[in-house]
Amino acid sequence: MEAFEDENPFESEPERLQSDSSSSRLNITDEPSPASAQPPVSLSPPTSPSRRNAFPSPGSHRQPQTFKSDFCCARDQWLHSGEDVEILITDALKTSVNSTSPYITYVIEAGTARAQHRYSEFESLRNNLVKLYPTLIIPPIPSKQTIGDYAIKQAKAKEDAAMIARRKRMLQTFLNRIARHPILSNEHVFHRFLDGEVSWAEVLHSPPISLLPKNILKAPSHNPTDQSVALAYAALPNPSAAHPLRRPDQRFLDSEVFTNKFAAHLSGPMEKVTRRTMKRWSDLAQDHAELGATLNGFSLNESGQLSVAVEKTGQAIDATYMSTTKLLQEFEQNWAEPLHEYTQFASIIKKLLQYRHQKHVQYEMTQEGLEARREQLDELEKSEREARRLEEALNQGRASTVRASVSERTSTEGGAEGEEAQEGESEPGPSHRQEESVYLPPHPGPNPVKRRAPGMGLLSALSYTLHGMMDVDPETARRNSITKNKETISQLEDALHLAAQDLKYSSSTIQADLDRFQRQKVADLREMTISMARSHRDWCKKNLEAWEEAKAEIAKIPDHPNRLPDDATNGAAAHGRRESMAAPADPQ
Repeated sequence: MEAFEDENPFESEPERLQSDSSSSRLNITDEPSPASAQPPVSLSPPTSPSRRNAFPSPGSHRQPQTFKSDFCCARDQWLHSGEDVEILITDALKTSVNSTSPYITYVIEAGTARAQHRYSEFESLRNNLVKLYPTLIIPPIPSKQTIGDYAIKQAKAKEDAAMIARRKRMLQTFLNRIARHPILSNEHVFHRFLDGEVSWAEVLHSPPISLLPKNILKAPSHNPTDQSVALAYAALPNPSAAHPLRRPDQRFLDSEVFTNKFAAHLSGPMEKVTRRTMKRWSDLAQDHAELGATLNGFSLNESGQLSVAVEKTGQAIDATYMSTTKLLQEFEQNWAEPLHEYTQFASIIKKLLQYRHQKHVQYEMTQEGLEARREQLDELEKSEREARRLEEALNQGRASTVRASVSERTSTEGGAEGEEAQEGESEPGPSHRQEESVYLPPHPGPNPVKRRAPGMGLLSALSYTLHGMMDVDPETARRNSITKNKETISQLEDALHLAAQDLKYSSSTIQADLDRFQRQKVADLREMTISMARSHRDWCKKNLEAWEEAKAEIAKIPDHPNRLPDDATNGAAAHGRRESMAAPADPQ
């Protein structure tokens, strides 16, 4: 087997068939279809371009980009300009352009480019990136609406403001994770997605996406669009993910165990506690809102300093409500959403390890098939040698028998007349020809009498087929089997070489991307915890300021008329303590 030169895919861009820039442009501001006469309606407040999200962590897990001198397009040049660029989703619009029903489009700003895409197009972008790069961790997109959401909200499920705002944030994170990936950021399909002047439908029907195979396991791991080796890959088996390995790799077994534990922690306790915490914070905020309104109304029934103090207390509770609401929003954006994203990451890594497992099984199955074919070829060749040796022995025995009979016949007929001998030599008689034919080997071929299949009856047809099979010469069948096995072995040797290359490339690339993901995870979890601490600090600070102001107003309320002054009360208490200490003990 030839040595496979493995290049680190995180140091150089792998060969990728680049599609030509599309000349088709999609302008949604053109004349709308008859069913979409109304202009797009914004369903969420526009995002300020200067506002940054905490996720993904800006540059903390980003590897230094390799120097690029040739750029496929303006978006590629912008992404690799050396600056910490950021893709923004600034708005969500409701439109019905080129459709009979309204849908939501998300406005993307990447430098000077501006594009609009609906959720299904984000989904198709990710699905095709998974097929183009089966050995990389492709970032997730926000989950689809559940059946329960549609059942509760029915027609308004797609227009839920909270859901749209959440999708805006998570889709923006998805695009920025791709832009900061050392390999995915070079993909021209991604560049064309950011270009609003290119029709996404045309991108889906042009290379490299149009060259993707139906079964990704029967394509090269480093470039699934390479069709020059499709015939060789067709000989590879299609294993299932549950097929066991004879010689598993311990590194990836450990990765599977760690990923399962990571997924169990995230999707189990952490997400459950997070949802329960958010619900209780939301209930607390609503209770504070009701209590603040009640106290503000109650202050109108009082007068003097008491009214001012009650009103100030209600305002402090209102401030607690507002700060709690803000805390809840920040908690959802900076903790709950990234946590759910990493739950999705765990599922993605499981599928990635499953792909590598199937490639390993594919290699072992090809190896087993090649060994079985070689054993079968050895048996057939051994049988062929035995048949030839037997045939040679039989031919030698027949030749000696013919010579002995000829010499005997010559001695007994030695006294015959010369005319008869000459006549016998020139024209052998029928008896002589019959004797010679007795010692000729039998005809190896089928019966020369041509059979005709009966025209009626299933039994007659079966009988005719069986007779035809029985008439096949075993020597011819064996030699055909040897030729066919040699061809199959040659194909399997090529397929085994390709499977070994894929396994080596998949193992090195997946391991490298897992290492990159681990650095990204550490940076993101650091940002998550810092954001949570900062949010709680700001919440406490705002509440403290509001309650300090309320305390100052409460302190101005005059004392109760039946209550002794603080000095007198303190003096009486001190005098009582002195008397109790000076009293003599009970003499008993």
